[in-house]
Amino acid sequence: MADLEINIGGRSFMVACQEGEEHFLRTAAAMLDAEAQPLVTQMGRLPESRMLLMAGLMLADRTASVEDQLRVLKARVEELENQPAPAPIKVEIPVIPPQIPETLAEIAARAEALARKVEEKLAQ
Repeated sequence: MADLEINIGGRSFMVACQEGEEHFLRTAAAMLDAEAQPLVTQMGRLPESRMLLMAGLMLADRTASVEDQLRVLKARVEELENQPAPAPIKVEIPVIPPQIPETLAEIAARAEALARKVEEKLAQ
């Protein structure tokens, strides 16, 4: 067990915790102190139990609010996950530009005309 000194609302407390858990205890104590400091500033010196009770209740209220938001967001995520996938969007991309068939038809006509001329000259 590790003994740790924490400060909440300007008061020091010795608290024991498991080895390796010191960081979590310091973080929790800092959160509780952040709620206690405004109380001490607004109300002056409070009895220790009242200060800790009020700070704990304020922290619990904030936690309950976050849990409510989390519950709403989880429900929304579940709703979105249960929706059928949207139909794929069909996108048509022309492989052959529209002017190519016209150009090819023109080339074919020219080739046929040349072939006729060649045949005519060979026939003479």
